[in-house]
Amino acid sequence: MPDRAHVTSVDALDSFRAALIVYLSKARPALEDVVADVQRMRSWLDTDQRAHWDREVRLRARKLEEAQAALFSAKLSTFREAGSVEQMMVHRAKRALDEADAKIRTVRQWAKVFDNRVDPLVKQMEKLHTVLTNDMVQAVAYLAQVIATLDAYADIVYPSDHGPAPPGGNSASPESQP
Repeated sequence: MPDRAHVTSVDALDSFRAALIVYLSKARPALEDVVADVQRMRSWLDTDQRAHWDREVRLRARKLEEAQAALFSAKLSTFREAGSVEQMMVHRAKRALDEADAKIRTVRQWAKVFDNRVDPLVKQMEKLHTVLTNDMVQAVAYLAQVIATLDAYADIVYPSDHGPAPPGGNSASPESQP
């Protein structure tokens, strides 16, 4: 069994460490962007879209009331069947209100489904983020320490069996010693 390891180069470890640093510099921001996109989407569903369709329901309900009032007024003013224009406006307003009601139900449903589907994935991303920010940073530091240790080890000069004698020792061969 040899007395020492045969370390010739630590370039592979050094290049792996450099690649790991590059990977971390790209992976962490990408992961943070994904988490931010998820939060923006949740906010968009919960606040923006819900508020938008709530306003649309109120607006369209008001337009339906106005169309119904115009239809009623047309019926009273002429004492005859209401005009087809007024009836068409009422039907159009009802369809618009029904559409807005359907949209708000859809947004509420998406909000529920979004949380149920995305939360497990977000938890996995948080675990990955922890690995990238803690464990991989420690790995980079450990690799730097290993590289320094191996470089120092490779620089140590050991006497070989047929090489020069160790410093401070007797230069005579072992057979010539009395």
